Amino acid sequence: MTTVAAADGWHFRRPSVIPGFGLTLGFTIAYLTLIILIPLSGVAWRTTELGWAEFWAIATDERTVNSLQMSFGASLIAAIVNVVFGTIVAWVLVRYRFPGRRIVDAAVDLPFALPTAVAGISLAAIYAPNGWLGQFLEPLGIKAAFTPFGIVIALIFIGLPFMVRTVQPVMAEIDREVEEAAATLGASRLQTIRRVILPGLTPAVLTGFALAFARAVGEYGSVIFIAGNIPYVSEIAPLLIVIRLEEFNYAGATAIAAIMLIISFAMLFVVNLIQAWSRRRYGYGA
Repeated sequence: MTTVAAADGWHFRRPSVIPGFGLTLGFTIAYLTLIILIPLSGVAWRTTELGWAEFWAIATDERTVNSLQMSFGASLIAAIVNVVFGTIVAWVLVRYRFPGRRIVDAAVDLPFALPTAVAGISLAAIYAPNGWLGQFLEPLGIKAAFTPFGIVIALIFIGLPFMVRTVQPVMAEIDREVEEAAATLGASRLQTIRRVILPGLTPAVLTGFALAFARAVGEYGSVIFIAGNIPYVSEIAPLLIVIRLEEFNYAGATAIAAIMLIISFAMLFVVNLIQAWSRRRYGYGA
């Protein structure tokens, strides 16, 4: 501790919890500025070069609107699916011990390590009409590869680890004695899940949803191989940006990127508001 003079005498000043706080804070701000803020500012700056009329024309173009709807709609569906099944996978890994559990646990992280192009080619081969799974779906009238359904499959694949790894440690910390107490008081299994387990998992589930959704919105490599990339049908916004760049239409590419940025910020802001509400409502993470 060090002593400092005060108007009413001397008192001790407690040292910072983190040594070198000023230096580390400055490094953090500088690093985030270089890696995140400057690139995003570049997108905003290039967008301002467009007139409002030109920007609005690009934003309301039918192909742009369809691609944005495809990207955000498929990402939302995939994130919701991962909320349900990712939570179930995390529950199984935390609460049960079975042969091959470590293999299953490692397989969850496979989309992290697998190159996105490899994932896209693999999914397209599996779900193609003559693929391992596609050959069984085709007689049922279900076409997965080269359709919007295939996009959702790819986004579920790459988003699952975010959901599982976010919920898993929180679920492991839930005391089983609380569940046993609820059962002793006469609560059914459904009531225990709804009133005891889910409130504690809600912030983590929302965080996993936000991460899976954000990852899916910007996904490119694993989608283009299974999507079919048909304009107005199965074309995602990142692909349209690449197409505009190949056409040397930098203004159009920047405008689409800016629109995606605005929508993403808005949706993540809403998710953060819901997270803050859930913490206040259930008293977790305060």
